[in-house]
Amino acid sequence: METIAVFINDAGHARHILQPMLRAQGPTHWILVACAPRLTRHIGRWLSNAARQQWRERWAAELFADIEPDLKMRSGSSVEKLLAKRPLTQLSARLESRRGGVRLLDARRPRFGKYDEPLTETQASERAARWADAAVVATGLSALLSLAD
Repeated sequence: METIAVFINDAGHARHILQPMLRAQGPTHWILVACAPRLTRHIGRWLSNAARQQWRERWAAELFADIEPDLKMRSGSSVEKLLAKRPLTQLSARLESRRGGVRLLDARRPRFGKYDEPLTETQASERAARWADAAVVATGLSALLSLAD
């Protein structure tokens, strides 16, 4: 039985990525790793650590309830659920050492202007491309303004 660890932060996006795998795979042991969004500075300042943890657990329970039935459709498949604590590189290393031969799948929804942390040490960091997005937007707007004149 193959073991796949799926890092998710949005059920709809993860379902879209997992759909081809669900049709082609046999019985699989899925490890769902919920990557909760960071609270903003303004909200996080007023919450205690216990309230933050409670919010993260409630958020993860809703996410798991939404995607778990899709993964259990195939007979023999099992689902294990985890709530990620940062850094994700250490969590993925722990999963690989505990399970051995775990495939890691990044099914997190990308956010414009924000870059997710890598899952492994060898994964290329996207932070180098941070200025590339701004340059593309500025160039596009410049071209649009010059064509409008």
